[in-house]
Amino acid sequence: MKMLINGNLIDKEDKIAVINPFNNQTVDEVPVGDAKDARAAIDAANKAKKSLNEMSSRKLSRILNDIHQDLKEKHQEISELITLETGKPIRESKVEMDRSLQTLIMAAEESKRIHGETVPLDAAIAGRSAFGFTIKIPLGVVAAITPFNYPVNLAIHKLAPALAAKNTVVFKPSSKAPLAALKMAQIMDRHLPDGVVNAITGSGSVLGDEIVTNARVNKISFTGSVPTGLSIAKKAGMKKLTLELGGNDPLVVMDDANLEAAVMGAVGGSYLNAGQVCIAVKRIIVHEKVADQFIDDLVFRSKKLKIGDPMDPETEMGPLIDEDAAIHVEKVVNTAIDNDAQLLCGGKRKGAFFDATVLDHVQKDMELIQKETFGPISPVIRVKNLDEAIEVANSTPYGLQAGVFTSSIENAKKAVREIEAGSVLINKQSTFRTDNMPFGGFKMSGMGKEGVKYAVEDMTRSKMVVIG
Repeated sequence: MKMLINGNLIDKEDKIAVINPFNNQTVDEVPVGDAKDARAAIDAANKAKKSLNEMSSRKLSRILNDIHQDLKEKHQEISELITLETGKPIRESKVEMDRSLQTLIMAAEESKRIHGETVPLDAAIAGRSAFGFTIKIPLGVVAAITPFNYPVNLAIHKLAPALAAKNTVVFKPSSKAPLAALKMAQIMDRHLPDGVVNAITGSGSVLGDEIVTNARVNKISFTGSVPTGLSIAKKAGMKKLTLELGGNDPLVVMDDANLEAAVMGAVGGSYLNAGQVCIAVKRIIVHEKVADQFIDDLVFRSKKLKIGDPMDPETEMGPLIDEDAAIHVEKVVNTAIDNDAQLLCGGKRKGAFFDATVLDHVQKDMELIQKETFGPISPVIRVKNLDEAIEVANSTPYGLQAGVFTSSIENAKKAVREIEAGSVLINKQSTFRTDNMPFGGFKMSGMGKEGVKYAVEDMTRSKMVVIG
């Protein structure tokens, strides 16, 4: 598959092979773009600003709806492409496409709702005879850099609001899973003026550095690792930033919780996309009074998961993105076991596959807990009360989302007040997300909010108008 710059499909002699993690076969190849390609994409995006800015919001909304319809017709094809390049079960890839389509519709609607406000200038002495109001105008060029785990939906969460706000886009998908994202960008391009959407592939350090430091880029929206996010923040200068840097999300289960619901939340939250989700349940903090029963049920359900060919509609969990990722998870789990965590099920690796794994008697200072482990792990930490549970929940550098299972409104209120996270979900696991909610974390989980309305707001700037 080729890059997209200024409406043209661009190929290069050097290629990156996109590998199916299930069978290690090459799905396709993409070009290795360089800094010159990045500059060409940025140049095209800047030249296309005028054509997009002159477009009425009504027409732009209609175009976004047309893109939605085009993507909807390619639903099955792109879902299969997601599964082939990521190893995600086909059932989950279809859900990703459903959410992507919904996000596009929300962007189409939001494009007609961008407005400023009247300002009562007569509240000040100098403004007695003046009228004032603000208008919202685009930033200009938005750069979107996305990871492998949700290659279409995370991209659409950046591209669709950018377009709704009449920004042009330079888009760099993950080299590990660029195919579905490139297909999506090409579909968008068919409906928009040349240069409005540009998609480039290649080394993150080469392309990313050019994008981040180039003065003609006005905003960077990045989802990925903390080290890369910190590097972007240091190099970006005066650009606006949205950084979604992952999480280490806790699931708190109190002694008054509905244990069946909590176990189902833990299973769904820990093993979704083989745990390769920024909002996956990565720490399970359980009241000691119900810990044994909770753990028994969790182990039972973890053992029942169907692991295998992600193209099989019955498969519930596929491989990790590659064998190196699985080897890393294996090392982290073995280190926890060496430090007296108790392995109750799983813990075995075969190639890029890693079994659904439950660990008991995990301590809050273990590497497994302090760092984000992108894998199908359920580490259980036992606590005596809610105060201790909140202390453990807040004991990592991350603060993206947190789930709390309790039947007590007082427990819920206390958790909402004291847990340091961008979202606190009562009687829901941390993987709960709707595409219109404000999404973004505290601490090292990043800065800024996604969710269509909130992303659009951050992709515009206010201009003050005064009429004397």
